Amino acid sequence: MTDLLFRDDAYLREAKGRVVNITSEGGIVLDQTVFYPTSGGQPGDSGTLTWDGGAIDIATTVKGPDDTVVLIPAEPAALPSSGLVVTQAINWDRRHRLMRVHTALHLLSVVIPLPVSGGSIAADKGRLDFDMPEAPEDKESLENDLNRLIACDMGVSTEWITDEELDAQPDLVKTMSVQPPRGSGKIRLVRIGVGNETADLQPCGGTHVANTQEIGRVRLGKIEKKGRQNRRVYLHLE
Repeated sequence: MTDLLFRDDAYLREAKGRVVNITSEGGIVLDQTVFYPTSGGQPGDSGTLTWDGGAIDIATTVKGPDDTVVLIPAEPAALPSSGLVVTQAINWDRRHRLMRVHTALHLLSVVIPLPVSGGSIAADKGRLDFDMPEAPEDKESLENDLNRLIACDMGVSTEWITDEELDAQPDLVKTMSVQPPRGSGKIRLVRIGVGNETADLQPCGGTHVANTQEIGRVRLGKIEKKGRQNRRVYLHLE
């Protein structure tokens, strides 16, 4: 198991880590990591590993077996040996843009309160697929509503509930195609807002900004028909 440092602090850019395994494909597994692995529509982090006498660029990060995180080198190079302590540093500009897009997509699911059938996140844009038979009549109004929410200066926080507590509140799950991971006994929620002023609360394991104002202004792009019951809505950072 890899200790997920990013889960408690999405703003942590660097950390030490001890190499616990080199996979047969040349991936690097650390005992703890700031690198987010590809999941939930959010791509894995890129960055660098450095150690005494060596360095390597990391192209992306994926989930491995037994709750491990595997760092994938950008190209063949000398790898750190097992047991060595390395310094890991993520590509922070890219990560922060992914965080901005991810939080903005949570708010998009607020201004379009329909079930979500899919989604994807990139460093400059994202999209959600909605169970939406007809396209919205007024995209400009939706965009204005979304930017007003972003400008509300709402804090973004995380909390945990049990599987049983989630079962008692099924409306928290907005995604139709992907269910929150179960089995560990607890599920992570991301809350936007506080108390009665909560704008959104849903299960999520991704990284987010600490305040909605960090997102900045966004623009809604094209809305594509993706089947009889689905519409794909694109969101762009300005």
